[in-house]
Amino acid sequence: MDKLELKGNWNQWKGKLKEKYGQLTDDDLTYEEGKDDQWWGRIQKKTGKTKDELVKWLKGLG
Repeated sequence: MDKLELKGNWNQWKGKLKEKYGQLTDDDLTYEEGKDDQWWGRIQKKTGKTKDELVKWLKGLG
């Protein structure tokens, strides 16, 4: 998943992530330029899912 695709759909996906994984906070989902690995790490830690699993789920949302 490239950054453009991620940014383009982020508002929709952010809501879906918070709905499915209630333990995610706005801080967890705040993306900082250049800190991709840390961002994915926070989400993976809170959801217990791998990056690949999360990307597949997000892409399935449309």
